[in-house]
Amino acid sequence: MAETLTPDICVIGAGSAGLSVAAAAAAFGVPTVLIEKHKMGGDCLNTGCVPSKALLAAAKRAASMRNSDAFGVTAQLASVDFAKVHEHVQRVIAAIAPNDSAERFTGLGVRVIKGNATFKDRRTVAVGDIEIRARRFVIATGSAPAAPRISGLDQGPYFTNETIFSLTELPKHLIVIGAGPIGLELAQAFRRFGSDVTVLEAAWPLAKDDPECAAIVVTALEREGVVIRSGVNVAEVACAVGNVKVTLEGGEAIDGTHLLVAAGRKATTDGLGLEAAGIRHDRAGIVVNNKLKTSNRRVYAIGDAAAGQLQFTHAANYHAGLVIRNALFRLPVRVNNDVIPWVTYTDPELAQTGLSEAEARKRGYKVRLLRWPYHDNDRAQAERETHGHIKAVTTANGKILGATIVGAQAGELITTWSLAIAQRLNIRALTSVVVPYPTLSELGKRAAIDYFTPSLTSPWVRRIIAWLRLFG
Repeated sequence: MAETLTPDICVIGAGSAGLSVAAAAAAFGVPTVLIEKHKMGGDCLNTGCVPSKALLAAAKRAASMRNSDAFGVTAQLASVDFAKVHEHVQRVIAAIAPNDSAERFTGLGVRVIKGNATFKDRRTVAVGDIEIRARRFVIATGSAPAAPRISGLDQGPYFTNETIFSLTELPKHLIVIGAGPIGLELAQAFRRFGSDVTVLEAAWPLAKDDPECAAIVVTALEREGVVIRSGVNVAEVACAVGNVKVTLEGGEAIDGTHLLVAAGRKATTDGLGLEAAGIRHDRAGIVVNNKLKTSNRRVYAIGDAAAGQLQFTHAANYHAGLVIRNALFRLPVRVNNDVIPWVTYTDPELAQTGLSEAEARKRGYKVRLLRWPYHDNDRAQAERETHGHIKAVTTANGKILGATIVGAQAGELITTWSLAIAQRLNIRALTSVVVPYPTLSELGKRAAIDYFTPSLTSPWVRRIIAWLRLFG
């Protein structure tokens, strides 16, 4: 006999977005159902942010050992046991997994259901013989790697971010298709472990980032031995175990041992029965308004599943907060992607928040650019992390529009600028902050002070100072 549930909120997908909604709703005592067909924690925990950052951390250790001579420390020749690297990655996943587990969420009061969710009509979802008739639904099914249309690719085998972390042996020569954040992060990691790495990109690397700052990352990777080919199109792929041949348009062939495809992602919406629920969707995902509501007023779509939204874990968590405010408290909400930062975790890191220089000019702002280099920061000199700079974008009167940081710990440093943009601060606010010395955070304050540099030579300012001196 079929079971019928009538919760206030039914969440489809137990990735970052879905878990955040379910946890918050349960904390307020709201009856909640959470449906997941695969692994709790979704892409972020199992095949995305967590394993990739664990892998990058191991690669950074290998690079640090090789580059320790400059500090007067002579390390033994670094050797990589890639099987143990794989174990490290899996241990990190296992350590975090209990936070996302079905047991934990059941303990919070959430009814967790394992299975495929399908809409039967505008207000009913079925999972096997269970029907859920909720007051509100939240689709948080995430995204999956997109496979480009390349002859022979469907014959495999090849890796994506969902499968690359299953490797227990180090590739001899890894070929990467795609020079976005995922492609370049993994390219650098495997190069640091000792693999030969070739990256192929049809457009240009890190195309969504500030090109001036992205170029610094590309140069750093090339200096480490990563071969990056931009403006090339892959015509054909032939894969076998331990042997990959990639043929470019024009006939050039590149031979490798393993292939990683990192050419973007697509929203996961297959099998949801969106048509039965009257939910509009397209190739980009589920169509939502600025409140993250779909064409069915009872249904929200958040995270990677929502078309036109930034595909980051923290963006998904941001969406979850908006849904809770709107669905539970009827508070007005509006998505503002300008306050969402993003980071490419290469070495050096590349972080962006708010508007880039190009975006600010496109919106018609009269732009002021503020800069400060890492090599003029004392902590950067002490750490020998002197490559990179901060580039802030303001209006003529000092309103902060955006910032890009390329360099060590850029992902940590960008938070101050995200706060400034979210609070609509003027650059003067950052000049008044007292920051500890010596830290990399001084970079932000020095960039802010750069806004006032032209006034130092102003004749009017100097006349005022001279006049005030008359009073002793």
